[in-house]
Amino acid sequence: MNKVAVLIGSETDRDTIMAAKPYFEYFNIIWDLFVMSAHRNPAEVEEFSKNARDNGYKVIIGAAGMAAHLAGAIKANCTLPVVGVPLKGGMMDGMDALLSTVQMPKGVPVATMAVGKAGIINAAILSAEILSISDDSLVHKLANFKTAGSKL
Repeated sequence: MNKVAVLIGSETDRDTIMAAKPYFEYFNIIWDLFVMSAHRNPAEVEEFSKNARDNGYKVIIGAAGMAAHLAGAIKANCTLPVVGVPLKGGMMDGMDALLSTVQMPKGVPVATMAVGKAGIINAAILSAEILSISDDSLVHKLANFKTAGSKL
């Protein structure tokens, strides 16, 4: 089963994240959305991350704005692929979140996408590519997606 967890730092991020829904649906990826802040709910983020593999997740996406430590907090507590999506909302219109997400120390990799809707859509596609390593049906869907100009 192809299952991805998407964690957002705030309920206000939900509208941006929903841009990925058609992509998860196209690739037949089950995705669960959770609201957990690295700063407001650090123990909850830690517990979720430590148990994500046992709960059937294969990729985790962490999307947050401003200080944007969510993806890093997830990665600190698991060995699954983690994709960070910086979101707008800080004083630099998302650039602060981008820098916070991309500047991970060696040994703690987080794949970082673009800011906002393009980023969450690319995170969904990257998830499909990661999952395609062990799922041939995704290989064909990805090929069709590319043939269609990488558009749905």
